[in-house]
Amino acid sequence: MHEDTQEPRLEVGSHDVDMAVEVFALLADPTRVRIILALRDEELSVNHLADIVDKSPTSVSQHLAKLRWGRIVQTRQDGNRVFYSLVDEHARTLVTQAVYQAQHAVDDVPAHHRARMTP
Repeated sequence: MHEDTQEPRLEVGSHDVDMAVEVFALLADPTRVRIILALRDEELSVNHLADIVDKSPTSVSQHLAKLRWGRIVQTRQDGNRVFYSLVDEHARTLVTQAVYQAQHAVDDVPAHHRARMTP
């Protein structure tokens, strides 16, 4: 994975804003968010991902194709098995932060803050 060392200045009128909206649209699906969460720490096969997200392998494959198109996941072939992993840490961070933001919308002290408060 590639780690960015400096945060560039993002301009309001930048074409990057339109591209960011495309990423948000790509991630605006519960199954895709679950897939990214499942891939946070390890690469997984379609069948394993299907079990984790409780969807059919065919459905998961279709979602993975979209995530590949968006360059969010990548593949590695091992014989006749294909394993998926995140391309870099950005999707993991984006999805994690979105979940945290959602927790703030429904709870005064969201779960991610309670976890830090526990000794």
